[in-house]
Amino acid sequence: MTDAKQVALPYNTTNEISGFEMKIAIVGCGIGGLAVAGFLSDSPHEITLYDQFESPAPVGSGLVIQPVGLRVLEKLGAAQQAHAKGAKSYRMMGYEASTKRKVLDVSYGPRSGPDFGLGIHRTSLFDALLSTCTAKGVQITNAHEITGSTLADNKRTLTFADSTKSAPYDLVIDASGAGSPLSPLKSKTLPYGAIWGTVNWPDGTELRYDRLEQRYRHASNMIGILPVGSLPDSNTPKAALFWSLPQHKYTLWRDTPLDHWKTEAKALWPALAPFVDQIKTHDEMTMASYTHGTMRIPYSDALVHIGDAAHRASPQLGQGANMALLDAYALAQCLQEYPLKQALPTYHKARKRHINLYQAMSWAFTPMYQSNSRILPLIRNLLLAPTSTIWPVSSILTSLVKGTMVSPHQE
Repeated sequence: MTDAKQVALPYNTTNEISGFEMKIAIVGCGIGGLAVAGFLSDSPHEITLYDQFESPAPVGSGLVIQPVGLRVLEKLGAAQQAHAKGAKSYRMMGYEASTKRKVLDVSYGPRSGPDFGLGIHRTSLFDALLSTCTAKGVQITNAHEITGSTLADNKRTLTFADSTKSAPYDLVIDASGAGSPLSPLKSKTLPYGAIWGTVNWPDGTELRYDRLEQRYRHASNMIGILPVGSLPDSNTPKAALFWSLPQHKYTLWRDTPLDHWKTEAKALWPALAPFVDQIKTHDEMTMASYTHGTMRIPYSDALVHIGDAAHRASPQLGQGANMALLDAYALAQCLQEYPLKQALPTYHKARKRHINLYQAMSWAFTPMYQSNSRILPLIRNLLLAPTSTIWPVSSILTSLVKGTMVSPHQE
């Protein structure tokens, strides 16, 4: 299932392309925005990267860069720094807390093999991307919050929060995330989100630093620990701690004494006590709300959307950052290789099948791990779990997690 034909979009490493020079604005200095800016930095296009903050900064806790995303980082030149600050993960495991029965077991292959997931804090990934872009000469226009855009004469003009406007651009790349002011996507809010926090990896724990582990009570409670390497200015091993929570219960969680939650979390997974006990205030855990939706066509006149601005899903399959990186790489290839009217449809065609498959898989799998259903966890425990380590199901699940179930760039 991994040998799907790839679209022929060779990435140019020289400036020997004539006739395609454009003025391009990139909105959003996150993973996708930095990546596409880095890839376009050696093109003949004139690039302006806008960030709404006074100085660029990441938002969020830990994530996993899957093998397909790591290959994009390699092409960009950011992989070495990301590897130095991340934590290699070779397995994803989950257990039903009450029975201690294993209900999730996905391996990336042998430890001696080339594939693994890279757990990394968003700050460290952001730092790797920002450093790479800075070295490539990418300049960021800070403190420019975008509120909209207008189209005239086939060019886009951006409107800023102070009501001023930009010069017209031949193309605006919207990489401003789930809260994009430019994206028309109307996504569906999922019932469950999660609270996330970053903690030190404690000495003496029985848990392993080379795997993501989770514990469940049916699908209504989930707690997990993800090794994420270290922060840019430190060598202390860190982990991302997360707890599944219905979105409407977040206010109640904050209004309840923290020890109530800590007691519940440690009862669900006693081995996580030295992680949970590091949390001293509610503010150390941040609520992440999840939505789901996909733009049927992610572009319009002089405007294209990538990453969460174009497609949003639960992080259950760990593909969010990878999707942004893959979008950035594919779009940069197309903008290097084709004139604009051809580049955007070619980009959409290249990414469509991969995005649709992973959006569908996320929609199917998420309720098995985050929902109020009593039936879906039984299907997970009695059907999916026993077959997950048996070929060919094991191979399918591995390719699903790696991001290679179909080619990321499809013809």
